[in-house]
Amino acid sequence: MVSHSSNGRKHARRAAQGTSERRSTRNPAARHYRGGNHRARGGKGPKARGRSRHLILKWILGLIALCLAAGIGLFAYLYATTEVPAPEKVAMASNTTVYFSDGTTEMGTFSEQNREIIDCAVLPDYVGNAIVASENRSFYTDRGIDLQGIARALVNNVTKGTRQGGSTITQQYAERYYLGETTSYTGKLHEAILALKIAQSQDKSQVLCNYMNTIYLGRGAYGIQAAAQAYFNKDAKDLTVSEAAMIAGIIPAPSTWDPAQNPKMAQQRFHRVISIMKEDGYITAKEASDASTMPTTVENTQQDMYKGPNGYLLQMVRDELVNSKAFTKDDLDTGGYRIVTTIDKSKQDLMQQVVSPASNGMQGVVPEGMQFGAMSVNPKDGSIISLYAGDDYLTKQLNNATQAQYEVGSTMKAFALMGAVQDKVSLNTIFNGNSKRTYPGIAGTVSNVGGANLGYINLYKATAQSSNTVFMDLQTKLGTKKIAELAREAGVQSTSLDGSEPYTVLGNNALTVRDMTWAYSTIANQGNKPTLHIVASVKDVHNKDLYQAPTSTTKVFEANDANLVTKALTGVVQSGTATEARSIGHTIAGKTGTSNNMYAASFVGYTPSVVSTFAMWYPDANGNPQEIPSFGRWTGHSDYPVHLFTQYMTQALAGTANESFPTAKDNGKVGGSDGTWGTGSKSSSKRYYSSSGSQDAYTQDQSTDSAQSGQSSESGAGTGGTGSGSGTGTGSGSTGECTTNPSAAGCTSSGSGSGSNGTGSGSNDTGGTGSSGSGSNGTQGDVPENTPSDPSTNPEQTPGVME
Repeated sequence: MVSHSSNGRKHARRAAQGTSERRSTRNPAARHYRGGNHRARGGKGPKARGRSRHLILKWILGLIALCLAAGIGLFAYLYATTEVPAPEKVAMASNTTVYFSDGTTEMGTFSEQNREIIDCAVLPDYVGNAIVASENRSFYTDRGIDLQGIARALVNNVTKGTRQGGSTITQQYAERYYLGETTSYTGKLHEAILALKIAQSQDKSQVLCNYMNTIYLGRGAYGIQAAAQAYFNKDAKDLTVSEAAMIAGIIPAPSTWDPAQNPKMAQQRFHRVISIMKEDGYITAKEASDASTMPTTVENTQQDMYKGPNGYLLQMVRDELVNSKAFTKDDLDTGGYRIVTTIDKSKQDLMQQVVSPASNGMQGVVPEGMQFGAMSVNPKDGSIISLYAGDDYLTKQLNNATQAQYEVGSTMKAFALMGAVQDKVSLNTIFNGNSKRTYPGIAGTVSNVGGANLGYINLYKATAQSSNTVFMDLQTKLGTKKIAELAREAGVQSTSLDGSEPYTVLGNNALTVRDMTWAYSTIANQGNKPTLHIVASVKDVHNKDLYQAPTSTTKVFEANDANLVTKALTGVVQSGTATEARSIGHTIAGKTGTSNNMYAASFVGYTPSVVSTFAMWYPDANGNPQEIPSFGRWTGHSDYPVHLFTQYMTQALAGTANESFPTAKDNGKVGGSDGTWGTGSKSSSKRYYSSSGSQDAYTQDQSTDSAQSGQSSESGAGTGGTGSGSGTGTGSGSTGECTTNPSAAGCTSSGSGSGSNGTGSGSNDTGGTGSSGSGSNGTQGDVPENTPSDPSTNPEQTPGVME
């Protein structure tokens, strides 16, 4: 048992040691048992409550002090770390203008905004003063921020739950052109700090000028210059006092207060600005009176720069420069560059007029949904002269010249010809040009169009007549992958051409107009591959050169090999499937192409200085290919693309001298170096063709003097008569257009022979017989490709039957 005396001693000992008695924090029962003051636990006295309130107040004051310190610290940090961006990078961003090849005719502009930066020194003082009167009367005296305006906006923000600005011109400038629009408190703090720094680092005239050059003023116009053009069709330097006041008055809501949309509000704002300008001494009372009539604005003609055919050109320019890695999209939109393209304005207009059914009078004749694509380039440097991509970029963004694909048909045969020439195969090598032939690895038979039996012909004639069976012989020797490789080396970019198609040489692959134009440009340029491009040069706002087009070429084929291919391709125009192009009056080489099932038709033709491709195809509503129907006097073959080519090139080459192709030496061997190409040497029982210069002439085996008939073919070979005696043989062939109009230019042709006694004559496809001597063959008549001699004969739709 613990005595009271011992407890007293303990208390005394603790007091002497300076310690207090430890109080129990256990439950009340325990404290009561140990002598705790039970009454005291029931509540707190006045002193205790006072101490609690004092403690809370200290906490609140401490928290406020902490927040203030943090705010001051944050402000100090932001102020110290905030840098004013260079005006050139933001406020001075300007439209990039794109020109046609003449460097003066505008094609369009690139911009995030329709903005043109000007030197404010050229502006009358009242232009800037009108904006000051409208937006910030204290501009010339404030420090970049308006504390009263900020306080007023803060009250409204708190009481009305809205976000108001209370911004000065400097703050608006900082917000919109350095920060982007902001309504948050932290954003406004950053804006105020930046405005203070701008006010310290830039004088008032500089701030006002940058503001005027970049503020949005409606009608898609950013800056006073663009606005002057949009509202009054004049430069900003020519604005009157009233015009400047009208523009300044609608700054808070330019689209809503546009005089064309809300004339009442626009007029109220206009009179307000005039009144303030007079009150603040910017204009005299007389000037205010003279300017008191609301000016009349022009019609709002704002439209999308990409509307119409130029939209395709502008997008090609953007893509080419961005893909070059020399520029970013932002660079083009804000750099204020001057871009000159390779597009010839007059030839571009001509291309559009020739190809577009909406322009060439064929609307309503051409089936709705028919697609056309075209491109014309200079093969020597790769510059694109003109193109047809479509009628309106905003309606259809797919570019028919560079993106849309079509089956290229027999235009692929040029690369098989190149392969044969590279393997030292003479173009005089004889091949079997008859129809219904079989080939290793090919299911079924292959025929020429119309099932034509062209006989035993050399590669000149096989090219002119576009013999499927002869070129399948070439593919058998070369392989599909080799032909595809040669086409890619020449310029085909589409990855779909990989040689996996069994009919690669017949053009089953879907490629683009640009692919074929590029590849043929390499052949036209004697084996030197150019880089196709649409941009000629780029200069900055100071006229400094930033970019020059890649005009150099790369040698991919031997010059003589390319020239031999060209030599063969001239026969297509002179006596083959594209004879309408003879009327151009220039030496032309080229190749027609019609896909299987008549899904697409095209023609690639060229001179030494211009390569042009014209193509058409007829997709269904889902984009799947379907047969091209006949329209007007045109069949679904390449006669219409040849016609478009002829129309365009006749005018594009008007007034220019005819250019001859370089000479080429056929240094190959008949049958190839190994003697396995074609049928080998000529046989006395077979007809064959030989070449004379760039033209090939039909030659009759001299071991027989019997009359021979001209073989039916897609080009309608009409031969003159043979016989003995003195006389002439004439031949003519006509189908297609010539059937209904035999007197049309180029529908008949003739040849002659000499001997003694007798005459020979022939018409259509069979020559007559004379009495003695021999007559030479007549020149071929103009029968469009793919047209059988017998109009009742339909082309066989077996695999590989295409032109």
